[in-house]
Amino acid sequence: MSITESESNYQSLEKMSVAELISNINKEDQTVPLAVEKALPQIEALIEQVYQKMEWGGRLFYIGAGTSGRLGILDASECPPTFGVPHELVIGLIAGGDTAIRKAVEFAEDDTSQAFKDLSAYNITERDVVVGIAASGRTPYVLGGLKDCQERGIVTGCIVCNPESAISKYSNFPIEVIVGPEFVTGSSRMKAGTAQKLVLNMITTATMIKLGRVRGNRMVDMQLSNTKLVDRGTKMVQDALNIPYEEAEELLKKHGSVRAAVDSQKN
Repeated sequence: MSITESESNYQSLEKMSVAELISNINKEDQTVPLAVEKALPQIEALIEQVYQKMEWGGRLFYIGAGTSGRLGILDASECPPTFGVPHELVIGLIAGGDTAIRKAVEFAEDDTSQAFKDLSAYNITERDVVVGIAASGRTPYVLGGLKDCQERGIVTGCIVCNPESAISKYSNFPIEVIVGPEFVTGSSRMKAGTAQKLVLNMITTATMIKLGRVRGNRMVDMQLSNTKLVDRGTKMVQDALNIPYEEAEELLKKHGSVRAAVDSQKN
């Protein structure tokens, strides 16, 4: 039996009070960052590859099913507003298509050939990197997709929560974060999902920083898509140029980004 599906360390959950339930869940959650820490060398190796491929014009694809697929889509969808990159740079694909983002699509994850069909719709090439996300490490949709990619010389990686998994064998850069049994037996949306989210944060954030999408510690290329972000951007311009808020706001609206607004006064 895989570790992610092994018996919970807790029994008779239905007899616990709410205070006991959330206290025990919190205890389990605190072990997740420590498990991620052990995988940092693996995470670094994959990020170096993603960063290099993107410098050469490549893209990053995530493939997954269920919770894992949704987490990949979440991470991909947050890159354009956060870092001002095209939507086509980081792409998340889920077994069952867009319908599966909100509702489970029965047996979608069992098709070993569908992932590469989904990837092929984006004209995937050897310049790209494909990362499979699967807590169990054996999801057929993900396994088949990575296998098909490797056979075509496309660099692969994975984020799994079981050691020496089948999916890791088809990954050039496997990341194995061993979080142990879930609080509710087999509910990998919990610790495993949290671990996957932490790793995904690292992959795209570190990659975008290396690509120059952050200056200092600021999101200078973020999309100004609402009032809150316009205000944040204005304050960033204000701080960078040491000018009044109103002047900073005018510059930001004129140039459309924090980077452009600041650079317009420095060149």
